[in-house]
Amino acid sequence: MAKRPNVMDKFDFLLGTWNLESNVPKSAFSEAAKGVGIGTFKRALNDKYVYFDYSGSLTTGDKAGKEGGAHGIFAWDEKTNILRYWWFESSGTFMEATCNFVNNDTLFLNWHDTLITQTFTKVSSNKVILRMEHPVAKEKFELILEVIFTRK
Repeated sequence: MAKRPNVMDKFDFLLGTWNLESNVPKSAFSEAAKGVGIGTFKRALNDKYVYFDYSGSLTTGDKAGKEGGAHGIFAWDEKTNILRYWWFESSGTFMEATCNFVNNDTLFLNWHDTLITQTFTKVSSNKVILRMEHPVAKEKFELILEVIFTRK
């Protein structure tokens, strides 16, 4: 009998430790800012989960010097056949998203209770770009966060 593919294998392009450069354009959500950080994606608990741990700080903008961190958990929900994501910030904020790999190099997230979407796109084996957007008109989206991941 052939081994059933593990949905979590699709995260392989994200696994490892990354240097992060954040660009926060001025938007309805925040003032313009830039930031730096470190992020690590790793498998956990018999490859049933992928964790994302982040720490960083803003280097420009009205909150420059403010440090923060977050812990994310990706999990395949076998009961509903949906990839789920939970995001917990050191500020106490937490959110939930459902996810889908639109191809082998792009992970799409739909954040619950918001109109915000997010994508992780593999540019090369050593570079991934995260984009967070929200709709402003039909088929028009405003960028609210871009993070460049460069493999450490």
